[in-house]
Amino acid sequence: MGAVTTPQLVDVVDTLNAVRSYTSGGTRQLTTCRVEPWGLRLECPTPEDPFSDSEVTWLLPDLGLRLTTHRARSRHARTGPSTLTAVRVLRDGRHWQTTDLLLGLAVPGGTTARIVRSEEFAAAVAGRVLRPGDADQALRIVHRTLEELSHNRHDLTAWLSWRGIYDVWPPL
Repeated sequence: MGAVTTPQLVDVVDTLNAVRSYTSGGTRQLTTCRVEPWGLRLECPTPEDPFSDSEVTWLLPDLGLRLTTHRARSRHARTGPSTLTAVRVLRDGRHWQTTDLLLGLAVPGGTTARIVRSEEFAAAVAGRVLRPGDADQALRIVHRTLEELSHNRHDLTAWLSWRGIYDVWPPL
């Protein structure tokens, strides 16, 4: 059985109203929505997730990346890996549109980052859901980022600092 081909996920953040809208038609009110010199800082509650209380996302448009982590509901729970996902970001005043390029990296911290969603990516390329230019862009972004992370000992904080982003990750 092969991977299921899903359409690209596109979401739009309205920075004025702090609302994130999804291609599925759903919307989510954001508790944090702030434009930063390096991109956009977002946080939203995840009431449907039994393990996580909220999702923290940073959009890094100059790098073509979305950085995501989930805050655990229990302070005793182990946090999962942060995820760097290749994206295309378009900004139009107060609106930030993000198109997921279906390939990313899981960065667990303390160990080597690994490529994730490769089967979904391959199925999207084979099914022509992902255009060849987007596929090439995703591969370049993910491989460049993996190389940069390896030069920074797979430490996200060190990599972000190397990239000129001095904010703490994951945010407190």
